[in-house]
Amino acid sequence: MTETKGSERVLTKQSEIAKLASVEPKRVLTTLAHRIDHEWLREAYRRTRKDGALGVDGVSAREYELKLEENLSSLLERFKSGGYRAPAVRRVHIEKDGGKGSRPIGIPTLEDKLLQRAVLMALEPIYEYDFRDCSYGFRPGRSAHQALETLWGGLMRIGGGWVIELDIRHYFDRVDRNRLNEMLDQRVRDGVIRRAVGKWLHAGVMESGVLRYPEQGTPQGGVISPLLANIYLHEVLDSWFEDQVKPRLRGRAFMVRYADDAVLCFEREDDAKRMMEVVPKRFERFGLELNLAKTKLVDFRKPEERDPGDGPGAGNGFDFLAFTHFWARSRRGRRVVKRKTAKGRFGRALKRVRQWCRLNRHRPLRAQHEALNRKLQGHYAYFGITGNGEALSRFRRQVERGWRHWLARRSHTAGMTWSRFARLLTRYPLAPPRVVHSVYRPAAKP
Repeated sequence: MTETKGSERVLTKQSEIAKLASVEPKRVLTTLAHRIDHEWLREAYRRTRKDGALGVDGVSAREYELKLEENLSSLLERFKSGGYRAPAVRRVHIEKDGGKGSRPIGIPTLEDKLLQRAVLMALEPIYEYDFRDCSYGFRPGRSAHQALETLWGGLMRIGGGWVIELDIRHYFDRVDRNRLNEMLDQRVRDGVIRRAVGKWLHAGVMESGVLRYPEQGTPQGGVISPLLANIYLHEVLDSWFEDQVKPRLRGRAFMVRYADDAVLCFEREDDAKRMMEVVPKRFERFGLELNLAKTKLVDFRKPEERDPGDGPGAGNGFDFLAFTHFWARSRRGRRVVKRKTAKGRFGRALKRVRQWCRLNRHRPLRAQHEALNRKLQGHYAYFGITGNGEALSRFRRQVERGWRHWLARRSHTAGMTWSRFARLLTRYPLAPPRVVHSVYRPAAKP
């Protein structure tokens, strides 16, 4: 996005908020809403995604922009006076990895996303100072690849050890709103902002034409929801692990969390087993529940350190952020932690590409070629990390096979033999695999 003079002034205001949060870490901020003015809303609108799905009101960005300044003035007045009413969130379901069930996603209206963005811009500088380094999800300047690099470095330092994979059952639907409000009270008590947050928490959910009002949880998919989710898990897990758990351990340990996905790594088995006993009780205390079928303790020691009698699952690795982590030999023969595309995510991505090839097989070859290359480059942009070259090459080969399969079915008479397809690839070559993320730098504490 192109920065504007208004953007610079908003950034200055955010810096002032961050300074207040850092100078007095325990201070409760009671006056924040006065910083949100017309210029702030205009910047929030600039940062809001315009091409997303429409909310319950059906208003698009193009329609909203016809009277943008007038709409922003009206929104600001309703926000400050308390007249703003949070509309219901339209809920849809998307397929989970591997096709095992679906995940509910909320779609707010454009104006609701705009106001949530404005409030997020005011709250983010405060909580960015409070949040721990182990948290990476939905935070400015942090990414999934930084979380992966931190995990890799930590595992190499402790030699693998024991890893707990945490899986929280329906996290966004189970957040205790009373507890969340208590956590917000510790830092922010601005009446205007807290009133708006309360309205979003209690806004209804529209699904298949039926309006419901859940008594707990945050609307997954809203702009403000990731921050609220991070605030909750910051108290439930991050601070508790760093301040209370680690000082009582006998060996080294660390944690990496990305939104509601987390792995806890321990040097000693006894520390990990005690944690497995305690952590479900900790989550239950805050109204959360671990999926015990997916929350597991993994023996991630180096192969030569494991006993021959260990169970069949020992040393098979674990999945985190769509990568499988496992021990292997480096080119120099050293034991190193390597990562490859997780089986479930690989299959899901390939299924989507093949489905696209089936539905678009009658489009011109040039158009198909350009679209497939964009899909491949998008795949490489996330999965193109050091050591994952074999999985990237295999994905490209499978995409080629899927493309040829559906080109051969363009008609009953035209065939697409492998020799003919090879000639086609010389004219329309698919993007070769490439490593995009070879060196990472850990995110710095603000």
